[in-house]
Amino acid sequence: MNLIIQSLHDIPAESLDHLKQLTGATRIEQVAPHAYRLRDARPESQISDYCLARQVDYGFVPQGKHLSDFGLVVMDMDSTLISIECIDEIADMQGIKPQVAEITEAAMRGEIDFAESLRRRVALLAGLDESALSRVYEERLQLNPGAEIMLAELQRHGIKTLLVSGGFTFFTERLKARVSLDFAHANTLEIVNGKLTGNVLGTIVDAQAKADWLIRIRDELGLSATQVIAMGDGANDLKMMAQAGVSIAYHAKPVVRTQASYAFNFVGLDGLVKLFA
Repeated sequence: MNLIIQSLHDIPAESLDHLKQLTGATRIEQVAPHAYRLRDARPESQISDYCLARQVDYGFVPQGKHLSDFGLVVMDMDSTLISIECIDEIADMQGIKPQVAEITEAAMRGEIDFAESLRRRVALLAGLDESALSRVYEERLQLNPGAEIMLAELQRHGIKTLLVSGGFTFFTERLKARVSLDFAHANTLEIVNGKLTGNVLGTIVDAQAKADWLIRIRDELGLSATQVIAMGDGANDLKMMAQAGVSIAYHAKPVVRTQASYAFNFVGLDGLVKLFA
């Protein structure tokens, strides 16, 4: 295995040397600014606490494994590809962000069934003018750090991208066009006479639906599970992540970090590129 370590800041030479000794690595190679590969490293339990204390992300990657070995990357939208929870920001337009955000957090921690939480949150938005959605997209929605770098590298390698979200098609379709994603699926808000009705149309894209979409697109592309990477941050991403050969918890809830192949707690989305450099 190779140990990949990366950070948002310089990693001191003494930290690199300590990790080299701890894992028995044969040599240290810099793969990018603030990112290093320690070759022939063996997993060591002390690494987690050591890196966490220094705000360094790490991952053990099989030797010879590169980004070009994958064919599909599946991403959650809210708080993964983008920096906000869209429904919380829509709620802010209604003056009820704290109430909705509380339900969102509980759902992401896995304390409330996602479909039920979504219905409860959307119901609170009844009567809101649909122009609020445009305002959220134009004024508040931002890609998470490193997203453009990651997506450019995926496209360069011919890797397909799927955005699958428990959020709303109003945002996923705009993001799909904006950053040239290959596939996108989400929930549809019912709008009548320019107002949100408080209902969601059709079957809700919940945890199982996310997993089902991953499998569907993976099979359409003729890929194996080992050729798929899934990224998410909340409990409703776990079933989807379980269907991928590699799962990445991005600035995620504890329940997600403990079940993912890798966790990015500090670096941006371009950490994926460095992980499989």
